[in-house]
Amino acid sequence: MNKTKLIQIGIACSTFLLSTSLPAQITERTRPAEWDQLVKGGRYMDRFEAMPEGQLTDNVWGADSVRPRFVDNGIERPDISFWGGNILQTKDGKFHLFVCGWPESAPKGHMTWPNSTVYHTVSDRLSGPYAIQDTIGKGHNPEAFRLDDGRIIVYVIDGYYIANDVNGPWTYGKFTFEPRDRRIIEGLSNLTFARRQDGSYLMVCRGGGVWISRDGISPYRQITEKRIYPAVKGEFEDPVVWRDSLQYHLIVNDWLGRIAYYERSLDGVHWVVEQGEAYMPGISFHADGQVEHWFKYERAKVFQDAEGRVAQMNFAVIDTIKWNDLGNDNHSSKNICLPMNKGILLDVLNEKPITPKTKEIRVRIRAEKDFNPQRDIDLASLRFGSYTEVNFGRGGKALESQADGKDLIVTFDGTASGITPDEFAPKLLGQDKQGKLLFGYASLPYVNYKPAILSALRPLYQKDKEMLTVEVENFGLSASPQTEIVVEQSGKIQAKGKVPALQPYGKTTLSLKLEGKAWSDTEACQVSFLQDGKACRTNLFEEKKKEQ
Repeated sequence: MNKTKLIQIGIACSTFLLSTSLPAQITERTRPAEWDQLVKGGRYMDRFEAMPEGQLTDNVWGADSVRPRFVDNGIERPDISFWGGNILQTKDGKFHLFVCGWPESAPKGHMTWPNSTVYHTVSDRLSGPYAIQDTIGKGHNPEAFRLDDGRIIVYVIDGYYIANDVNGPWTYGKFTFEPRDRRIIEGLSNLTFARRQDGSYLMVCRGGGVWISRDGISPYRQITEKRIYPAVKGEFEDPVVWRDSLQYHLIVNDWLGRIAYYERSLDGVHWVVEQGEAYMPGISFHADGQVEHWFKYERAKVFQDAEGRVAQMNFAVIDTIKWNDLGNDNHSSKNICLPMNKGILLDVLNEKPITPKTKEIRVRIRAEKDFNPQRDIDLASLRFGSYTEVNFGRGGKALESQADGKDLIVTFDGTASGITPDEFAPKLLGQDKQGKLLFGYASLPYVNYKPAILSALRPLYQKDKEMLTVEVENFGLSASPQTEIVVEQSGKIQAKGKVPALQPYGKTTLSLKLEGKAWSDTEACQVSFLQDGKACRTNLFEEKKKEQ
């Protein structure tokens, strides 16, 4: 029985076992009809692999749906309920899971989470078992990351801990946040962080706003005005963002619908949402087909390889509805480790931009220590192009291939790729000769993977001069060209001008002549940046509430 079928069975069983007894705790979202046509690899969820073999036992806490299970996977103890956390690796090869938890015996059970303790746990294996080495301090939903100077940050809700290395000592501090005239979306909790190419950090807050810090600890400054999540109904939380050697990735969970969504981005600001579930109940399966039917999978985190690809995901899981988990009962929670198919490395060799008239697309498939593309690939199974095509079994087919050193260069039919001018990472799907999923995203030689990101503050009206002043800053990683700026209010253009070229993190203040008949400092407005007459970025500013 193949892996996709195992996951589907697991999902169906989990939904039946839990929704029949707890209908008020989940909402069955209507699944888009087109998702039924997705092929293997079309969903992010298809990348989950079987849990590593371990100590399988039935003599352990939990509902029947999670027993027997691998008790040495991740971290679990009968006296502590664990929740979210992520893993860093040190030069000695050891793995360090920074995770939160509380006494299982606490009278409020799971609802003790506001009094969580953050633990530093260690294992010789990525998948565990992890053992507590020391206690860092109070806090919930930690996410650890390294600064460029080697120091370790362990973020927790409302603050962070910092140390010179994973063994402490730890000092508590608080981040500074600058909203930059923008509304903070759903507060500043459950933050997630991705290192940018220059060592700066991009952060996404629970509500889906994007923030930038020059070094990961200096002030985080908001550059978006609305959430970057899918435009669908959902109770979204638990975002996890990361960047690999090519692009940004984000997964966000609809906790009520128990379905997560997967997105990708060139710059961390503009996102595309791929079809299909990123994860949902049923993803923790064994090689023999057994599924650990956890009720909730939350606080997703990723462990990345040297190329930034996801080698493993960690989840906080619980065997029942949260408020049914009480002290000294048979219910609890743990943190589990799920191995991932990390994908393959690809580069498009066409120097000119791909268009519908492009007849052939040449793609280099890079060899790796555990992957020989010349020997392992089932060429007839490969499809290449836009995810909107490839995820449904369409896209360009392989026409021919040739060896180049240890790599393999495959020529695809370009007329069926579906690649548009906005494409930044076309996708490959297929399988190896043993039927294992192959997937990857390709770099394009004509795409700037460090684009400029212009962001404005709210325009200020100078009544005596009939002028608007606008501060503009480049949060991107390359210089911006001279750019047209247009300020609008009430659907009418109020001012226009030119933004000079700006270096990364450079800023300028413009004085623009007011062209409209009237301007209100309290009404909503928008600032658009245009290149070649086309809007490349728009900042929206909400109506200001009048002070009481």
